[in-house]
Amino acid sequence: MGTYRQEPPASAQRSIEDLICDNLGEAIPDAVLLRRIRALEAELDAAQALARRQGEERLVMEAALAALREANEHLVLATVNAEYQREDAEAANRRQNEFLAMLAHELRNPLSPLAMAASLLEREAGAAPQQLKLARVIGRQVDHMARLLDDLLDAARISSGKITLEVEALALADVLRHAVETVQPRIAERAQTLDVDLPAEAVAVAGDKVRLAQVFTNLLGNASKYTGDGGRLALAAQAGPDEVVVTVGDNGTGIAADVLPYIFDLFTQGPRSLARSEGGLGVGLNVVRNLVGMHRGTVEAHSDGPGLGSRFTVRLPRAAGLPAVPAEPARTGATLRRRILLVEDNADASATLADILAAEGHDVVCAADGRAGLALALGRQWDVIVCDIGLPELDGFALMQALRAQQEGARPYAIALTGYGQPDDAARGLAAGFDRYLVKPVGTSALLAVVADAPVPARA
Repeated sequence: MGTYRQEPPASAQRSIEDLICDNLGEAIPDAVLLRRIRALEAELDAAQALARRQGEERLVMEAALAALREANEHLVLATVNAEYQREDAEAANRRQNEFLAMLAHELRNPLSPLAMAASLLEREAGAAPQQLKLARVIGRQVDHMARLLDDLLDAARISSGKITLEVEALALADVLRHAVETVQPRIAERAQTLDVDLPAEAVAVAGDKVRLAQVFTNLLGNASKYTGDGGRLALAAQAGPDEVVVTVGDNGTGIAADVLPYIFDLFTQGPRSLARSEGGLGVGLNVVRNLVGMHRGTVEAHSDGPGLGSRFTVRLPRAAGLPAVPAEPARTGATLRRRILLVEDNADASATLADILAAEGHDVVCAADGRAGLALALGRQWDVIVCDIGLPELDGFALMQALRAQQEGARPYAIALTGYGQPDDAARGLAAGFDRYLVKPVGTSALLAVVADAPVPARA
């Protein structure tokens, strides 16, 4: 017989939740429950506040990331623009150097025949006094133009870092005497007096003899230029234990106080009256300051004012020892007759130089372009080849390279005579096979000395 269970009525059924609540109500007092509820609400509020802060921080971070991305884009653009500007600056610098090299070449080419023509007039037998005077005037002005050109080019080379020094131990007296000899004709022309006071003992400095001579030549030339006819100049040197001090002074026009602080800046010149005829580009003293600085020295200018003269003081480190004096080569006094090939496209320069060489007793043949010059050079034996670089048809570098590659037997002494005077031009000329690289305008005596000292090649 089965069991029978009677279910309670529905109204009597209660949920488990109600029972639990009843039990909790009985087990936990209302105050405690209220605190629990409030604590949970506080935790909920804190969690919501934290969520809000995190949301705000996320927005801030997103804004910062957006700003960072924008800044990075700007940085990339700025870097690209800077690279473009650097490339443009380098291209502009290259164009400037190329222009200056071409300018030097084009200006030196006409200076060379002028200098040689003046030399021919001076050397002409029975020349009238007026002819000699005019020839010397032409020679001095050509030298002046050449120095202006050299100053301009040196300023550009220094600014681009293209000047290097060949440092050696030098006798200070020799450097200063060379500068005096260079400027002496201008001083004599203006009837000026130059007082020279050098140390009795031998003093050595470490430097580039060409560049140091250029420094003191510029200072003496400026002193003469800004001192009137009959004025007085002074060159003095003193030797200390660690340095030498050289001063160049004059009693000329002086320097105004407002100009003095900027006197070594590029293109800076003091005011001049219309009656004055001083030339200049305002670059000579800038070159002086930079060259002295490259020798680890200093240069200062002083003047008590207009009309009270000026004084320039150069300080250079003293060197420990003096250079050995090379023995002078013995000379017979007779000039050997040389067979000379002259390759020059400037008709005036070619004719003038050929006349000068012929007057010394040399046999001279001329060529007006590179291809004709190469054909003549290969066609017969020569003692000396004097060759321009900027030639039509075939430039001087290519001519000499082809000659050295094809020639057999005797090797003629090759002299480059050109208006291209950049340091890399000279290095390229020597690498091509030239024995000497001379930059126009070259003094007649200097050129004749190079030709006379050229070794005689052995005949095939």
